[in-house]
Amino acid sequence: MIVQHNALSSAGGAHFAFTDRWGGVSAAPYEQLNLGGAVGDDPAAVRANRTAAAESLGLDAARVVWMNQVHGRDVAVVEGPWEPDGSGGIPAVDAVVTTSRGLALAVLTADCVPVLLADPVAGVAAAAHAGRPGMVAGVVPAAVGAMVERGADPSRITARTGPAVCGRCYEVPEAMRAEVAEAVPESWAETSWGTPAVDVIAGVHAQLAELGVEDRHRSETCTLESADHFSYRRDRTTGRLAGYVWLGAS
Repeated sequence: MIVQHNALSSAGGAHFAFTDRWGGVSAAPYEQLNLGGAVGDDPAAVRANRTAAAESLGLDAARVVWMNQVHGRDVAVVEGPWEPDGSGGIPAVDAVVTTSRGLALAVLTADCVPVLLADPVAGVAAAAHAGRPGMVAGVVPAAVGAMVERGADPSRITARTGPAVCGRCYEVPEAMRAEVAEAVPESWAETSWGTPAVDVIAGVHAQLAELGVEDRHRSETCTLESADHFSYRRDRTTGRLAGYVWLGAS
């Protein structure tokens, strides 16, 4: 169920986890561990999957903060689960930041880059959804900026990016590659078959490096190539993976 679960070994350290597609109850084409609530899956199955995933990490599913992701750069600061706002919805944001220990932040993906960030010394964590539009818009710098406003130091931040489509597989039109590379030059790429591509993973890590975040780790899994992961580009109708970050007790 969980492909990776790492923790920083310091007092009040941070925990990072990424899921694969197995171990849940969703039926095809969302089999099995679909964690996305807006892809057409049975809501009861999604709730069961979210509970199972949280419990496997030692988390309370009610203490996991999800986002209404829209490929933008807006950041929300949260100190607890979302409160009912009268509209029945979760705010449309692509990054969340918290200083609340034990509160897990979650990001959903199926090719986009899940970005998990933490400065355990300052007690600040963040999760960001960085697809091609979000990377260009600057969602990762916006998330780091919100962390810094709350006492984080980029030199102490650990960043982990999870399974995502790689630059060898993310084919785009030439004009799009040029437009994206103008904003983030490190994202310029070419597919393994020689056509224009965008490397969002490389772009995100370049943005983090420019911000002074040197402790960076990336998954080597390409979602499009891996049958163990959901991929929107490969399957279109499919489930969503999740990345989780949370701060341990001080």
